[in-house]
Amino acid sequence: MDVLSDVLHTIRLEGAIFLNAECHEPWCVDVPKGSDLARSFKPGTPSLAICHTVLEGRCWVKLPDGEAVGLHAGDTVAIPHGDTHLIGSGLHHAPVSVDHMVQVKAPGGLAPVRYGGEGDRTVLVCGWFAYEHDLPNPLVTAMPRLFRSSIRNRPSGPWIEQSIRYAVQEAAAGQPGSGAVATKVAESLFVETLRGYIESLPPRHLGWLAGLRDPQVSKCLSLMHNHPAQDWSVESLAEAVHVSRSVLAQRFNELVGVPPIQYLIRWRLALAARLLRSERLNLNRVIEAIGYESEASFSRAFKKEFGVSPGQWRSGKAASSPA
Repeated sequence: MDVLSDVLHTIRLEGAIFLNAECHEPWCVDVPKGSDLARSFKPGTPSLAICHTVLEGRCWVKLPDGEAVGLHAGDTVAIPHGDTHLIGSGLHHAPVSVDHMVQVKAPGGLAPVRYGGEGDRTVLVCGWFAYEHDLPNPLVTAMPRLFRSSIRNRPSGPWIEQSIRYAVQEAAAGQPGSGAVATKVAESLFVETLRGYIESLPPRHLGWLAGLRDPQVSKCLSLMHNHPAQDWSVESLAEAVHVSRSVLAQRFNELVGVPPIQYLIRWRLALAARLLRSERLNLNRVIEAIGYESEASFSRAFKKEFGVSPGQWRSGKAASSPA
């Protein structure tokens, strides 16, 4: 499994399309923070990420403390940390709450909701995404508060766009299984938007996402993710990547922000946290799966990372903010 797929699997990404809107200028929508949306769409989840896809027309999106970002037909914008934001033909118009638009939508679920004036039309499809928030994950940390990608210009663009249109049509018609179809389409849309953003990063961009593009660092990450229990050292990783120890250590630390072995230790503990709580594996199997030599050393490292013992974590207890 590649690194991006591995971390997406670890955080248990799931999503759904919740709004199919036909907006006419002038229009503006206020989208509340993800924790508020979670109460409506997925109770029990701390927060939701949001994606907006422009199928036709154009609009603007803006975080409270950010600059307005223009969106054109074929663009998708993601707000992965659930920040409140505005989206509209003009952001100075008096906004309507997205809750109001969802409440007035047709009984079919995703039939188009018309909103705005009598001006130019924009067709907007919106999706929510949930992921586990209490597990440390390099992807969640690396994603900016807002990112945009031109889905239409990607190799998968025609398929994604056609799938979105098909999913909302099926849901509006009340076809059996349409909810499952819309869920898979929404998840694919988020992943493609993220992939497009990674590919668009400037050459000098630093961070875990940039590391996925670097030939040596990405291969090093892949080795650690695919074989977390192996007794890796910087030397053995460098040999497998076919670079010197010093080159790998410098490049990895420069892009990812931590040395390779420190990253490996934290990834092993993140895997252990998921195995303990989600997979309900016993402690010995968890220790074997992540490559620790003893229960004592694992328990010390786990408590240092999460603030609680493995047993307390399994029972649902957690420190106020994981390391």
